[in-house]
Parts: sequence; C-alpha cells; structure tokens
Amino acid sequence: MATQITQIDLADRRRTILRVEGDMLHDDAILIEKIATGINAKNGNQVIIDLADLDFLDSEAASVLKRLEDRDDFEIEGVEIFLQSAVDMAERS
Repeated sequence: MATQITQIDLADRRRTILRVEGDMLHDDAILIEKIATGINAKNGNQVIIDLADLDFLDSEAASVLKRLEDRDDFEIEGVEIFLQSAVDMAERS
C-alpha cells in the first residue's frame, strides 16, 4: 500500500498532526521529514507524526524518524504496534 499522509492542524494548540498510513520506506520518511520541518519553519507548530495506521516501516525510514524525533518540536506517536510485534517475534524464537 502506498504511503498516505493526512495533515491535521490544531490551531488552538499550535500543533499539527501528520497521520501516516500504508508502508513507509526511506524516501517516504525523507518526504515526511521535509513536510514536518516546513510546517514547523512556517508557523512554529509542534509537529506530531502519528504512525498508528502504518502497516510497514523499514529500518532506514525508522532512522529518519528517530532523527526527527530527537529535535525539540517533533514527536512520534502510535508506534506501540511495532513494539508489540517485536516482542511477539522474540517470544516465538
């Protein structure tokens, strides 16, 4: 499934949510990084990247998201499903 990005502006809280669905590969993550930094530079909003509806995230994309999350005005949400999948796989082996 192609990556779909939906932007939700919460003007009353000076936050913007980028809801990501589908599969995220490195190029998709670079695009999201550009969009997020552009939003932050334009209006100073905190940017929240919501990955709850993501089906697949490759390791290269994860490193881009980690780099973005390490900055002050960016936050990643909805990764619990990936953590649970990793735990389930570890328990099976």
